Amino acid sequence: MKKIIGIWALTVLMSCGSSNMVKTDVENIAAEPNPTMTVQEQKAESFIPVTSKYKKGTPSVLEFSNKAKVSEIIGFLASDELKGRDSGSEGIEKAASFIEGVFKTNHIAPYFLSYRDTLSNFEKTAFNVVGVVEGNDEELKKEFIIIGAHYDHIGEIGAENGDTIANGANDNASGTTTVLELARYFGNAKSNKRSIIFALFSAEEKGLLGSKHLAQKLKKQNLDLYAMLNFEMVGVPLVDKDYFMYVTGYENSNLAEVSNKYAESKLVGFLPTAKEFNLFQRSDNYPFHQEFGVPSQTYCTFDFTNFDHYHKVGDEVSLMDFRHIAELVNKAVPVIEGIVNSKIKEVKYY
Repeated sequence: MKKIIGIWALTVLMSCGSSNMVKTDVENIAAEPNPTMTVQEQKAESFIPVTSKYKKGTPSVLEFSNKAKVSEIIGFLASDELKGRDSGSEGIEKAASFIEGVFKTNHIAPYFLSYRDTLSNFEKTAFNVVGVVEGNDEELKKEFIIIGAHYDHIGEIGAENGDTIANGANDNASGTTTVLELARYFGNAKSNKRSIIFALFSAEEKGLLGSKHLAQKLKKQNLDLYAMLNFEMVGVPLVDKDYFMYVTGYENSNLAEVSNKYAESKLVGFLPTAKEFNLFQRSDNYPFHQEFGVPSQTYCTFDFTNFDHYHKVGDEVSLMDFRHIAELVNKAVPVIEGIVNSKIKEVKYY
């Protein structure tokens, strides 16, 4: 998460999801080891199940994602092995290979010539990882939704109780995990009429550089972008709220209303402190807002009271609520499905 100047323990970014009912039959297919794959890609392929069949039903609890799937993904991304995923580091290289493995296993095509898109605005070699699921409607597939999160963090910092690794579990392995689970769903279901770009950004912590690079590049390509939906800091539940998550820039658009319609519940609400600290401009949604002028917002469940380890070594996997993240994914599926399949662009800025 990009550092918020002038805010002390309260500084942070954002992100979150949406709701309803989908039941999946999941079959695990054991793959033969592939010597051409990196270790990280093999790790990704080893536990990301290929979903053979998706059907809408009536169960009261969504069952696509679960604690086990979430813990495997976030457990690797926020492990000490990756040393805090600083942009341009060996650790974030491992994270990128892992993300590529998830994309390959789940039928997400590279958006560019490869999954890796090298940043033009950062001194070290760093890259976004960008995939796409083409829409299944001949006309609507020309329109795009971007589902994104940043996968970098701040690396190693001053020691605290002998620990120097800022693992970045909540910030933002949690958002990355959410995007990868959504990619797994849509990559197998192929239920989207509009095309979906799945983008994992590097160098967010350096000033939103990864998302700025991609937004400018896609703008030059004249991409018909409908909306950008970003996920940040969704690792723990909100406290004492009557909604599951909030969206930054709540008052700027009808995204919350549309999300709640497809969720059939009060999934998204308004967090006053998000407006007070202008979180709308503090995460990877903002460059797309600047370049395209289309609804570009972040879902989040960090509420300034439920997490005390922002940019600290204490942002560990052990503090993450895997069930909450899985529930967020499951609630997000029908919302995103509704948005990408509606006949008109119903999410609008006021």
